[in-house]
Amino acid sequence: MLTRRALVTRGTLTGAAIVFLWPSRADADTAPHRADADAESAKPVLALTKNIRVGGGRIIKNKYVITQPKKNVFRCFSAKCTHQGCTLASVSRGTINCPCHGSRFNISTGAVVQGPATRALPRKKIKVSGGKIRLA
Repeated sequence: MLTRRALVTRGTLTGAAIVFLWPSRADADTAPHRADADAESAKPVLALTKNIRVGGGRIIKNKYVITQPKKNVFRCFSAKCTHQGCTLASVSRGTINCPCHGSRFNISTGAVVQGPATRALPRKKIKVSGGKIRLA
């Protein structure tokens, strides 16, 4: 059971922590540079560049497809087929492949190579840095 004394003590300590840890106005002038870097590194790593082979790719969390059509060129697309929304299953021989109805998409552009899909895969913006691939 929490006593009144313990409750008051915790409240005081929490308030003091907020006052001392809250950034001052002087820090705000330099914060954008740090905030940009922190925000960038806070985005989850989707894949490591070393795990995406040239001419191939990987399905990430059933949500993204990351490909490397040429050496050091990385692309990211939605992992949902534009035909009926099936999750794409594989990347091979220069195409991203849908297991449901056989649609295939180009690993560089996301364009339809073989139907029944008629629309290209939506492209996602990514940032590649330090061997890590993140959403931009």
